[in-house]
Amino acid sequence: MTLPRRFSLLAALLLSALISLPVHAAELRLEDFFKGKTYAYGSFGAITGLRRSFRVDLTGTVRGKVLTLREDFRYDDGERDTKTWIFTRTGPRTYSGTREGVVGETTVRISGNTARFTYRVDLDPGGKANIVRFHDKLVLEDDGTLRNTALVTKFALPIARVKVNFAPTLAGAEAIRP
Repeated sequence: MTLPRRFSLLAALLLSALISLPVHAAELRLEDFFKGKTYAYGSFGAITGLRRSFRVDLTGTVRGKVLTLREDFRYDDGERDTKTWIFTRTGPRTYSGTREGVVGETTVRISGNTARFTYRVDLDPGGKANIVRFHDKLVLEDDGTLRNTALVTKFALPIARVKVNFAPTLAGAEAIRP
């Protein structure tokens, strides 16, 4: 086999190998995904039988290493609530974060298209402490949406699950409503 023919064969094999590699979503950066307006639909289900669905309109602003993320919740039963996360980038793949109702801070760790973090929430601030722990996993999908699943525990026992699907448009969020 001649040298040009070997080169052509080798190039074709390499191209074939590259084409067959799986395509994955870009690396997740909270400030990139949440900058500006974002929309989400979610559902909450507890072991007590309580079920709630909701919509969230989010507004993210970035100043330096800080992402301020305002979440305006509209529950299907008419209740409304607003929470504001403050995430500070602490490294190439880490953030610290806090929000009203969260006890202390959380550390967000990014690995590729996935973020994981846990945090404690007092469900009855101002009253008798009712602390639960959220274990969140956010996955940036190939279609540009972000899927969040969270396990809620109390004394290390699972008591609820939360699903929240985020998209850059309201129509996009409606299309992936859990």
